[in-house]
Amino acid sequence: MAQYLVLIYEDESVFGDEAVGAEVHAAHTAFFEKHGAAVAGGNALEPAATATTIRGNGSGGHIVTDGPFAETKEVLGGYYLIEAPDLDAALEIAKAVPAKFGGVEVRPIRDMG
Repeated sequence: MAQYLVLIYEDESVFGDEAVGAEVHAAHTAFFEKHGAAVAGGNALEPAATATTIRGNGSGGHIVTDGPFAETKEVLGGYYLIEAPDLDAALEIAKAVPAKFGGVEVRPIRDMG
């Protein structure tokens, strides 16, 4: 069984409303109830403003800055690690991931073994 990372990108500005937060939580609970057997892991992330970005400076050192890697309206807000027999099956599961205020990206996990 192959593994796929489903990255959830959404406009996090809408999550300040408690009713929206409750709606999103309920949607993810329903997703897990239906597809939990395929979910190998996952989590929500803190807001993008809490991110710290580390980049190489070109001479062996690093530049550390507060904030996300890129300033965009839709930010990475969470992920699911799912197991599926193939990409088509993973895409069908990913279509059910709640992302009312954005979308999802599906990436195969590379087998490093």
